Amino acid sequence: MQIAVVTGTSTGIGFATSIHLAKHGYRVFAGMRNLGKAEPLRTAAADAKLPVEVILLDVTSAPSVTRAFETVSAHGPIDVLVNNAGIGGATPLELQPEDEHRRMFDTNYFGAIRCSQAVLPGMRQRRRGAIVNVTSVGGRIATPNQIAYSASKWALECAGEALAHEVRRFGIRVVNVEPGVVMTSIFENSAEATRYDKTSPYQPIMRRNGKLFAAGFRAPARPEEVAATILAAITSDEYRLRWLVGKDAVGLSEGRARITDETWVAMGDDLSDEDYNRRFFEYFGIRL
Repeated sequence: MQIAVVTGTSTGIGFATSIHLAKHGYRVFAGMRNLGKAEPLRTAAADAKLPVEVILLDVTSAPSVTRAFETVSAHGPIDVLVNNAGIGGATPLELQPEDEHRRMFDTNYFGAIRCSQAVLPGMRQRRRGAIVNVTSVGGRIATPNQIAYSASKWALECAGEALAHEVRRFGIRVVNVEPGVVMTSIFENSAEATRYDKTSPYQPIMRRNGKLFAAGFRAPARPEEVAATILAAITSDEYRLRWLVGKDAVGLSEGRARITDETWVAMGDDLSDEDYNRRFFEYFGIRL
């Protein structure tokens, strides 16, 4: 039975991925930083008689990462790592404290780097393995009002692409899975790093960013869809680096590729809502 480690598994994508991989023959070690939230996953796995073991894993702590992967490695070599742990937030750059920026990078980027470095030596020596980075369509499109989040996901996108090149000769598969809006608790967990102020000079940008998420919520991807995509990405006969999940993710990614950088930046002009919404639908096929 192959061993998979999934990070950020208390809810949402990590929870669904742990269950889905276990259903498809993997022994899953589900990492979470707060074991007080472990009972729902333990119960779901036990009810379905699935090989899922919850472990303490705080991706922002190097000692925690070391201990967690030593624990898992005692059971056998790690075949799959899913870097899913992440936090979000929505605030214009001018208003976002530096420590929030750093916290997002520490979880979303450096957390994935720490975990990847923990599994790479064993995968390289065995000449097999898979690393999945759960990024975001925001890692493909520079997203106003979410600069810290978007930048951290861009960084992980870059790392995933470059790492895929570095380790291909060792038989290691690296993929970036890029969801759009997914119904998870990341929005609740990011409340401290999310601000909306009707008196702010950035209010139109904040409001329009909110409307984009509202549009995504009308037909969101489910965590189970992301989990299924992760399994497909690591088992497909034909390798692909990037895997979009969700209609909004596809619309945003394909639309952004068709327009120039300057056209995208011009969306920040002092436009009426009617003009902004018209352009957004024209470019991305999404009604705000």
